[in-house]
Amino acid sequence: MPEISRRTVLRTVAVAGAAAAASPLLTACSDSSGGGDVTNAGKKQASWPVYKAAAGAKPDLAPTESGVQAGYTHYPADLPASVKRTPGDGSTIKVMSVTFGTPPKAAAQNQYWRAVEKALGIKIEYTVIPQADCQKKMATVMAGDADALPDIINMFSGYVLPREAQFVQTRAQDLTPYLSGDAVLDYPNLAGIPTHAWRDMGRVGGQIYGIPLERPLTGSTLWLNQSVFTDAGMKEGWASDDFTAVAKKATHGKQYALGAAIGSNFCNAVHSAAHNAPQGWAVDKSGDFHSNYADERFRQSVAYQVQLRKAGFYHPDATSLSSPDLNTLFLNGTVASMQNGFGAYTALYPDSKGLLTPAPALPYAVDGTPGGQVAARRSFGYTILKKAKKDRIQMLLRVLDYLAAPFGTKEWELMQFGVEGVHFNRAEDGPPERTRLGEVENITNLPFRYLAEGPQVLFVPGRPEAVQAMHAWQQKVVPVTIRNASFGLVSRTDVAQGATLRALMDDAITAVIAGRSSMSDLDAAVKKWRSRGGDKIAQEFAKEHAANN
Repeated sequence: MPEISRRTVLRTVAVAGAAAAASPLLTACSDSSGGGDVTNAGKKQASWPVYKAAAGAKPDLAPTESGVQAGYTHYPADLPASVKRTPGDGSTIKVMSVTFGTPPKAAAQNQYWRAVEKALGIKIEYTVIPQADCQKKMATVMAGDADALPDIINMFSGYVLPREAQFVQTRAQDLTPYLSGDAVLDYPNLAGIPTHAWRDMGRVGGQIYGIPLERPLTGSTLWLNQSVFTDAGMKEGWASDDFTAVAKKATHGKQYALGAAIGSNFCNAVHSAAHNAPQGWAVDKSGDFHSNYADERFRQSVAYQVQLRKAGFYHPDATSLSSPDLNTLFLNGTVASMQNGFGAYTALYPDSKGLLTPAPALPYAVDGTPGGQVAARRSFGYTILKKAKKDRIQMLLRVLDYLAAPFGTKEWELMQFGVEGVHFNRAEDGPPERTRLGEVENITNLPFRYLAEGPQVLFVPGRPEAVQAMHAWQQKVVPVTIRNASFGLVSRTDVAQGATLRALMDDAITAVIAGRSSMSDLDAAVKKWRSRGGDKIAQEFAKEHAANN
């Protein structure tokens, strides 16, 4: 069996972390500490930017309006340009974003960096923040002098920062005049960002302050070692009893059917969706909001996971494994499954080559009712601009428009792979193959993609069968996705107390599944969660939902 390199594990973890993060975005609001009211209720709502698909390569597998992604089994032979002129004005711009890789080489020693500068027509001072330092660094930036802000800032979705929306409202440029309605058509690639991404990003005080990073509908996914689960009896249309039987057969010796979530709760999102519990929040026809915690189906999902853990199907260190360790255990066959975002496939398929074939699991049925699939927030973070004069803002938007080029264009190829002959060479059938320098100066280390990018598509270089399999999987699960009804909405209490309340429930759920607490302890935790703010959050989300609709 081929050796698993450290680079492979770190690359998988980088994409995994990016794909899995799903915290709220523009959802902060005023609290007892004072500040402006950034809620949307009672305010005129800016129209979302009109959607006009940007010109790109025709997909081999068609997308659907319901959320199945366009699939490309082969790399396009001819790449058109999506931008008519160099967007920059020769000035220097300062940008800042999260990174999931190692710090990049400085611009003077970085050919990829210089190539992007040339294409954009600007000089770039890029501050990259390692994910582990993001929360602390952003807090410092937000508390600093407004004049010292970078021109372009990626607001990473992995954290909800204290008073985030107040910062955005007071320090960032209101982009409503530039992007709302038909105005976005001045920036064709930004107009190619689907409405669902803008909607799940949300407004602040009724206005548009950010540009979303679009993501697919399918969210948290149970990624399987396909051969292990198939050999253990996995079948389409399986039920929870079948899942248990397969997990039992796939667990033997020091090999375990189930790893743990890259997060917490023993992969609870996947199992609660299979039980058709709300994923965060559900809204009924009357507009009332209901939490997953208070739903009996959620309680049943936890009880089901208790049985899986008691049977020994989880890795014994499931509650303490780091993300790199979990990825290593998955790639070396110690664990046969792990939960991650659907977008993790971009690393899983290349990194598992010669080791295993990954596959997204279909949800199992419970008591005769087909299971659901977790729906992701369609916006993985957003980008804001420092306040500036009109011509400066327009130039910065042209830069972001270039970065948002769709798949199958010259601009997309530059941003994703760099310069041909330097960072990549073409395989016989066309897919770019990174050179040694391309592996070093890659998009993870210098992540322009977290400033702006086009709509996500299904593509794995040289792996048409993987694209076909994922496209077929999405066709089956998209109709049963369960969306968090709070996406894009504002709750004052959730911002002030949400992180603490979520930690309360995460700890309680983990303790129950791990066998340290009982189901009655979970019930007590839910009552505490409701009384300490959960019920109030529901009321505030309902009010915002009414305003947004």
